[in-house]
Amino acid sequence: MYHSLLQFISALESHGELVRVKEFVSPNLEITEVADRMVKNEGKALLFENNGTDFPLLINAFASDHRICMALGVNQLDEIESAIAKLMKEFLGPRKSLLDKLRVLPALKEVVSWMPKSVKGRGQCQEIIMEKPDLSKLPILTCWPFDGGPFITLPGVHTRDPETGIRNLGMYRMQVFKPDMTGMHWHLHKGSAKHYQHYKELGKRMPVSVTLGGDPVYTYAATAPLPEEVDEYLLAGFLRKKKVELVKCLTNDLEVPADVDFVIEGYVDPAEELILEGPFGDHTGFYSLADMFPRFHVTCITHRKNAVYPATIVGIPPQEDAWIGKATERIFLMPIKMTVAPEVTNMHMPAEGVFHNITMVSIRKEYPGQALKIMSSLWGAGQMMFNKILLVTEEHTSLTNYRNLARLISERVDPVNDIHFFRGPVDILDHSSNSYAYGSKVGIDATGPGPDRSLSDQTAGSPVVCIEKIGDGFPEIKDIRTDLVADGISLVIIAVKKSKKRHIRLMAADLLLNKWLEHIKFILFMDEQSDLTSLSQITWLAANNIDPMRDCFYQDDGSGNKIPALCIDGTRKTRKFDDFQRDWPNVIAMDDQTIAAIDAKWTHLGLGPLVPSPSLTYKSLVISNGAVSQTIE
Repeated sequence: MYHSLLQFISALESHGELVRVKEFVSPNLEITEVADRMVKNEGKALLFENNGTDFPLLINAFASDHRICMALGVNQLDEIESAIAKLMKEFLGPRKSLLDKLRVLPALKEVVSWMPKSVKGRGQCQEIIMEKPDLSKLPILTCWPFDGGPFITLPGVHTRDPETGIRNLGMYRMQVFKPDMTGMHWHLHKGSAKHYQHYKELGKRMPVSVTLGGDPVYTYAATAPLPEEVDEYLLAGFLRKKKVELVKCLTNDLEVPADVDFVIEGYVDPAEELILEGPFGDHTGFYSLADMFPRFHVTCITHRKNAVYPATIVGIPPQEDAWIGKATERIFLMPIKMTVAPEVTNMHMPAEGVFHNITMVSIRKEYPGQALKIMSSLWGAGQMMFNKILLVTEEHTSLTNYRNLARLISERVDPVNDIHFFRGPVDILDHSSNSYAYGSKVGIDATGPGPDRSLSDQTAGSPVVCIEKIGDGFPEIKDIRTDLVADGISLVIIAVKKSKKRHIRLMAADLLLNKWLEHIKFILFMDEQSDLTSLSQITWLAANNIDPMRDCFYQDDGSGNKIPALCIDGTRKTRKFDDFQRDWPNVIAMDDQTIAAIDAKWTHLGLGPLVPSPSLTYKSLVISNGAVSQTIE
């Protein structure tokens, strides 16, 4: 157990996992630019000791397999999965005799030893009380050029239900508006948002306390998708095998870990007018646009001596949150297997799917229709309800060998009969759905053959791609990628400059009815700015840009039958060409001035040879000068 963020920093340094940056680097965009370069190039954790404030700033602390394991106190993340499996079997196994029941007592005693404990007096987190609470004294980042302002990005937000007293620890970005006021970006599906609604119904002011730093396990616990009744500090205690000690805040009745670096105390008044918060360069790789959220008023700021300010950035993947997501993937696989879908053998969420867009699972297939059962089960399980694309395949399939997985899909999947569409909740950050927080999902059944699955005769035959005719007939096609077909992957990717309504559907009809594309199972249409050589970029863009039921379609062959090719419109949607009636956000990229400033000081940062800005790769995807690429008045 780390007793302070400084202790974790020392451990990182002793393992060669940290660089101290002594040159001045500004929290206004510059730290983001350095961190983005490092995280996308397998760089180390960074401690910015000269940032214009009295507090050093730590970033990229979780951004490697080794560092996330160090943070959670294991050698491999699978160790946590095994420990959870052992614990759950202790409690969920059959108890036939009194002796069997008594054998549970040691496990129960161990769980009790992990429960958070309230202690009297002040903690290290309250060693120094800021005379007047002033957030400007902290090195709070302005992350991206069109952000609405500086944002606290790694807060542990503590709230309590006013009736049940159940605590919630969540992580919600906080835009700083004044030295003593921020926004509170509570997603409507999250625990603290429900607490807020309860306080609003009761007409009471809501106490809120925010912590920063301390043992890194607290940061992870704040992100974990736990059931509402489970205390996040119980998870922290389980991971550390030691209870978390809590102290009472000074200006409200909430409790926080005694050993965190900063505590920001305050309240939210549900009767108060909401404030326009955002935009913010988000983990989707796009800006989340401005919207109305509650105001958080700061009543007190305390911190420990030698406090360190922890921060992260999000944006086009991979970012630091990809490794936090990997931990969640491993830690919560066993509970899914034991309580939701026992036939699941593995699960993977690729970084390009930004957590909610893409999930792949393998199952032990035992009966017809089982893949559809899995889809329904997972989409009904907690935060899995936000998933957009779900692939189900058989046991022993590697979910991380993407090329082999694409070949397997090409061999096994009938694009007409094995693709299943559903409607339901989507993440509020999903910009592609026609309605806020509500859209569609697609499930792909790539399990082995059986009585429930057989390939259509129409899918047989050698692939046909008439490149010359396509090039001559469609000047709006700016690029086409067909090499995957020769590698056994039945996918053609086409970059298009749209110029009329229903352009993608009309083009797909011409390509398929003229048989210029034949026996190709998947045809993906992208915008002309897309880099078709980068499958990572294409996957990230397409998954963000589709609402499956709207943007995945088939072409009728003229006889009432669907041609067995799934066409996917992965382009940006506009009102002009697509009748899309919501604001569409811009892709995130750093401005030229900041890129040049970091290039100029790079040799003084102690980070080795110059690493070019990742934003240079994505500049062509930025449509306009602002967070919004299309505004609907």
